[in-house]
Amino acid sequence: MPQKKLEIWVGLFVVAAIASFVVLAFSVAGLSFKGEGNSYTLQANFNNVGGLKPRAPVKLGGVVVGRVESISLDKESYTPLVTLSMFEKQGFYPETSSLAILTSGLLGEQYVGIKPGFIDDGIEMLANGDMIEDTKSALVLEDLIGQFIYSINNKDD
Repeated sequence: MPQKKLEIWVGLFVVAAIASFVVLAFSVAGLSFKGEGNSYTLQANFNNVGGLKPRAPVKLGGVVVGRVESISLDKESYTPLVTLSMFEKQGFYPETSSLAILTSGLLGEQYVGIKPGFIDDGIEMLANGDMIEDTKSALVLEDLIGQFIYSINNKDD
């Protein structure tokens, strides 16, 4: 009988360990068991998305207000088209808002930062499917290093 109790306790421990790893994996991947509620989509064209990936957060002042839904190529302008899923519970933004692709830390993950524009009598709020025109592309570290080396070489001449 004591052998049977030991096997049950070991089995429960293994099940708890597997459940802990599943919760940890969801947490690291940025997924959640609870939904974010209703959302609406916005679109934006960037010249360069760098290492931005789908499911990357959209942040306003460090608060997650949405997620990157998809990244595709706009076949008319040949620029990356980013579709954002914005959480309705975090609010709506003026059409004068701007987007920038930012990096967490020096070499961290990339995310989309939204900066709300000014609100005036003639300014509409962004709605489902609207396009944000004011965008700033990702800074590519290799390009910055290349520009730095090029500027040093030009100073030597």
